[in-house]
Amino acid sequence: MGKKYKEMRSKIDREKHYGLTEACSLVKEVSFAKFDETVECAARLGVNPRHADQMIRSSVSLPHGTGKTVRVLVFAKGDRAERAKQAGADFVGSDDLVEKIQGDGWLDFDVAIATPDMMGLVGRLGRILGPRNLMPNPKVGTVTMDVETAVRERKAGRIEFRTERTGIIHAPIGKVSFEADKLEGNLETLLRTLQRLKPSTAKGKYFKSVTLSSTMGPGIRLDTNEILSLVTE
Repeated sequence: MGKKYKEMRSKIDREKHYGLTEACSLVKEVSFAKFDETVECAARLGVNPRHADQMIRSSVSLPHGTGKTVRVLVFAKGDRAERAKQAGADFVGSDDLVEKIQGDGWLDFDVAIATPDMMGLVGRLGRILGPRNLMPNPKVGTVTMDVETAVRERKAGRIEFRTERTGIIHAPIGKVSFEADKLEGNLETLLRTLQRLKPSTAKGKYFKSVTLSSTMGPGIRLDTNEILSLVTE
């Protein structure tokens, strides 16, 4: 750990579990990188992802966006392709894009959207896009005929998330440059969404631990009792 990291970590009480308001202010205070760091929430949930009915994968529109410029690719033809372009998609195509990704290893995009009729073609890219979490999926709204809405939502700050093998979900909720109340608003939206997606088969405590941190900064543990009160009110 570097000197600056240790200095910032000393400002956090390691024995304390912070409320959302205090944590969102503190995460800004303990950031120290020269770039605008991303603020991320890591939530360890009481689920077993090895069971299909406890695997959580979805998306949510953050009310204040993510602060990130999202490059959107759309696999579509004809009228749907034109609508995607009008909605602001950065790359639109079909066979040509598949060939570019397969042949050239091109992956200069953040989100891939496809119309259902294109999935037979896009399926060829599963081994490339799957491990990078870029494969279009109906569960998160990236396989749809309504490409216009899908593109606009991703551009505006809709994020995707999924449970890892350890039951942890990592999700960005904004930038250090955001005002604390906007970070808090985004965080609340994410937590309420996770609560809504709680599997009926999940037993015991659902929010086991929740941590807030910036890209380079130390983690801040949140009060899970406050979270539970917030999301169930």
